[in-house]
Parts: sequence; structure tokens; C-alpha cells
Amino acid sequence: MNMMKMRIKTTSASARRKRGFSLIELMVAMGMFLVVGGAAVTLVRSNQKVYNIQQNQVGLNLSLRNAVAQMQNDAENAGTGFYQGIDIPSWPIGITIANNPAGSTSCYTPATHTYGPTCFDSFTIIATDSKTPAAHPLNNPASSCQSETSSILPIVAADGTSKGTLAGDFQTGDTVLIISGDGTTMVSTGITGTGVNGGTPGWVDLQHNPTGAGLTDPLGITNDLSNNNKLLHQFCNDAWVLRIAQITYSVDASNPANPKLIRTTPAGSDVIAEQVIGFKVGAYNATTASYSYDSSSYGNDWTQIRAIRVSVIARSNTAADPNFQNNFDQGNYFVESAAVVINPRNLSMNH
Repeated sequence: MNMMKMRIKTTSASARRKRGFSLIELMVAMGMFLVVGGAAVTLVRSNQKVYNIQQNQVGLNLSLRNAVAQMQNDAENAGTGFYQGIDIPSWPIGITIANNPAGSTSCYTPATHTYGPTCFDSFTIIATDSKTPAAHPLNNPASSCQSETSSILPIVAADGTSKGTLAGDFQTGDTVLIISGDGTTMVSTGITGTGVNGGTPGWVDLQHNPTGAGLTDPLGITNDLSNNNKLLHQFCNDAWVLRIAQITYSVDASNPANPKLIRTTPAGSDVIAEQVIGFKVGAYNATTASYSYDSSSYGNDWTQIRAIRVSVIARSNTAADPNFQNNFDQGNYFVESAAVVINPRNLSMNH
């Protein structure tokens, strides 16, 4: 009898073990899982926002750093392209700056956080194209000088390069610099047609913007500001004609909602940063030992520029928090900036 009771008891304990969790135990476990799982999802979601913000800021920061590095590399090499064996007084190398009026606020629309073209500065790095030979104006008869009213400039290579080769070096849209023989007078002008073979002496005719009121100084390089709308003098046979390989940094604000920092060369333009909301360029003023952001203070004279300070400000995508406002323009986005002081190593030779 005792053995039978023992079997029944043993069988009942085994059966209980095979039943598994009770309904109450299962509900408690599910509840705990939901609490822990919900907390984990909430934590992941909150961290995802922080991660997205950090990724946007990191990407924005890298974009600005790359843009500044590109400008620094170009500006440090400003003035390269010397012609060996040619003595030109006051060699035209360096940087020109175009500053917009200081404190201008009309370019910015607070309601839409959009920026217009007058919000931004620009600067141009001046270098001669060493692949194109230097040339002289060819005036006929030899005793005369180039007319100030002509839109055709005949030139001949100073090193004897054939007119066919020289003509192929000049294309529509190129910029040439004309310098008087003593280096005291110069002007830049745009070429409006490819070089055309001239007469039998081997000259090439360059078509340029009409002289007089139509001629401009697109690079702001002339050192005779009172006469920058014409050829500044009758350039004679001892003058120099140089093809310029300029690099210009400016902001394209044709879309006010997305101003873009662009790098323009004779080969075309490239966007190096988007959503740019600030671009300022200052030139070092030795008199005040500070950087001036008003180009008129040094007469727009490129010979006075020895160092520049470039500042770029850009913005990220809209912030996740609709109530967030940055401290720069109170927009609902994050702002990053980068600045660099550049001392172009070749500018010290500009005397």
C-alpha cells in the first residue's frame, strides 16, 4: 500500500513539471518584456535623433574643412607662373578681393531665412598661364601704339612661337592682362573670340571687349582705378600681353534657399560647399595691424595684399526640434563655421 501511494505521489510531481508556466506567470513575463522592450525602443529612438544630428554636423564640418583646405592650397600658390628670362616690373601676381558693404542686412530675409548675393564676398587668385607664351602688342607702323578705341589687339609671341600655335592658346572667355613696358599701367580684359592668324609678320589678332565704356577690368587687377574702362593708355610694342589663369571663389546665390560656394577657373565652375550662409574675406592691413573687410580702404590695390583671412559659415538640415533656434540667425538648423588665415608665399615678391 505504501509503495502504491509513493508511485501516485511521484507521478503527480512529474505531471506538474510538464505543465510549464501558469497563465499568471506568462502574463507577468510578457509585461516585464513589454516594459523593458519599450524602454529600449525609446532609448534607441532618442539616440537616433542625436546620431542624425551628429552625423549632419560632422558632414557639414567636413565639407567646410575641405572647402577651406582647397582655398588654402590655391591661395598659397597665388602668383605662380613666372616666365623665365622676362623682366616685367611689378609682376602681376597675387589676390584681388571684392567685399560687399559692411553691415549689409538687406540681403537677408529673416522670415524665410534666405540669403541674397550681396551677403557674400569673393576673391580671385591671380596667376599667369605658364603654358601660353608671353606676347607683345604688334602695332603697325612699329612707331605707333595700340589704339584705345580698337576691339582688336594684334600680338606676337615674345619667344618666337608660331602664330598658329599662339592663336590656339586663346579661346573665347579667356582673360588677358596687358602691361605697359615700364610696369606702371595695366588692365585685364575678356577675349570674345578665339585667336585669329593676322598678317604675314606672324601676329595673332585677339578680339576683346570694346575699348572705351565697354571695356571692364573683370579681375579688378588694374592699378589705375580712374581709367579702368579702357586700355589705360596707348600700349606700345614694348608692352606685355599675358594670358591669366585665375581662380575665383564666390557664392552663387541664384537659389536664395541654398547659396553655394563655387570655385571658378577658365575650365569652368565647381561647387565645393552648399547651404553657405556666410563668406567673408579680409585683407591684412599693415597700418592698423588688423584684417580689413572693406576693399575700398586699401584702394582695391592687389599690391597691398600680403595675407587674407577667409571665413565660411554653412547650415545643416532642419533640426528635429521645431523649437530649436541657432544663435547666428535664429534659424531652425545647426550652424558650423571654419576660418583660416592664409599667407601666400609668393606675395612677398610683389613689390
